[in-house]
Amino acid sequence: MIKDSFDRVHNYLRISLTDNCNLRCFYCMPEEDYEFTQASKLMHAAEISSLAEIFAGAGVNKIRLTGGEPLVRKDAAQIILSLSKLPVDLSFTTNGVRIHDFIDVLLEAKIKSINISLDTLDADKFRIITRRDLFQQVRNNIDLLLEHQIKVKINVVLMKEFNDHEILDFIAWTKEVPVEVRFIEFMPFEGNRWTSNQVVSLEDILARVQTKYTFTSMEAGQNDTAKHYQIAGHAGTFAIISTMTEPFCGTCNRMRLTADGKLKNCLFSITETDLLSPLRRGEDVLPLIQECIAGKAEALGGQFSGLFKNINPDTIHNRSMITIGG
Repeated sequence: MIKDSFDRVHNYLRISLTDNCNLRCFYCMPEEDYEFTQASKLMHAAEISSLAEIFAGAGVNKIRLTGGEPLVRKDAAQIILSLSKLPVDLSFTTNGVRIHDFIDVLLEAKIKSINISLDTLDADKFRIITRRDLFQQVRNNIDLLLEHQIKVKINVVLMKEFNDHEILDFIAWTKEVPVEVRFIEFMPFEGNRWTSNQVVSLEDILARVQTKYTFTSMEAGQNDTAKHYQIAGHAGTFAIISTMTEPFCGTCNRMRLTADGKLKNCLFSITETDLLSPLRRGEDVLPLIQECIAGKAEALGGQFSGLFKNINPDTIHNRSMITIGG
């Protein structure tokens, strides 16, 4: 069992397979000509499996693969199939572009749920956000997953005066389509030009939905990061991840392993623990894992608290989102 000093049990590991991506979303990637991590510095497939086994042996029962875009790795299928043999709930977050190339692998690995990052239902705006013209391919792949009874959660990062006017469009989508739309408050990371006046808050989102729909709250899981809601007669549901206005740190059970083998005990943690180098030297990394998590701050990496409007992003020290893993 992996615990921090606040007696929070950590049984959920997010593993970034790469910081590479086939899209160029401005809020995630600092610039178009981004220098990706050299392959020699990334965890190899066997190393990912070895570390995952260690975490599973210490009580981890849920693993999510992230990126960058995890499916751009040439050995992504090998990694997925290897980790699917562990006694964990395996899932991943993707931009959806390459799902059609991996559908047979997902079925063989018995993947039950996948998160798709999609910030707009407008093809032109998708091209602006991602700097790529692949909207229809992503929509087709969402339909493909649903056809195979794989649960789809749609991650939508909201930004004022950019895509917040689409909130009701996403809600309308859930009328006939059994997806869970997850609205995410815009968070500050290196290079994403975050400002507090861009944040669409939990309160803002619910107020917008309430102008057209009557909704009810759903019961939350023990370690849920999202607040869930349902609308009578809708095949799908919606949820809100309120990191900036109502953080959920008190029940956090998450750890993040970056593509270069560094363990972060919080999305906003300043420090990281290198697991890859000692693993390559044949050393026992479990004590390092336990020490890292034991040093976890009570909330938000100890970097900020209080009203998000008072946050100065220049004082927050962290990687860019693409190098952390979503």
